[in-house]
Amino acid sequence: MNVLRTAIPDVLIFEPAVHADARGFFMETFRDEDFRRAAGCARPFVQDNHSRSARNVLRGLHYQIRRPQGKLVRVVAGEVFDVAVDLRRGSATFGKWVGERLSAENKRQMWIPEGIAHGFLVLSDFAETLYKATDYYAPAYERTLLWNDAAIGIAWPLAGAPILTPKDTAGAPLAACEVFS
Repeated sequence: MNVLRTAIPDVLIFEPAVHADARGFFMETFRDEDFRRAAGCARPFVQDNHSRSARNVLRGLHYQIRRPQGKLVRVVAGEVFDVAVDLRRGSATFGKWVGERLSAENKRQMWIPEGIAHGFLVLSDFAETLYKATDYYAPAYERTLLWNDAAIGIAWPLAGAPILTPKDTAGAPLAACEVFS
């Protein structure tokens, strides 16, 4: 597995070795020892999530202020622009963002550690996204960072207005949101 560093050093891109032939392909999507070596730590994954979204759906930017979740994200159908924003106040990259195209074709995965807000925009007709989480979903602690906060300046590759939930429309700007100390 090839591991790529991003501008937020703890956010990683994993490129699995894909073994393809006339029958199709095989790949390992997760191997604990490789993950530990790359991330520099062990993380137990306790919950798997699967979402399906239509073109221009923008989900996020979500995080849990208590019981934070690390997420290992991949796309099994379609393509998304996956985004991570550092909300760790003591971090050198606090308030910075990284984005990566994840698709069924490129088979890349993004590791988003605890303390990072996460969201994605669907670029294809639809996309199915799978992600492993290091803690259980705890709605009482869920927070939403405003997806289009000018102070962060995410360059979403939008084709028209995004499709948002009321929760995502009402997200807090970085200056007003709860962050990690």
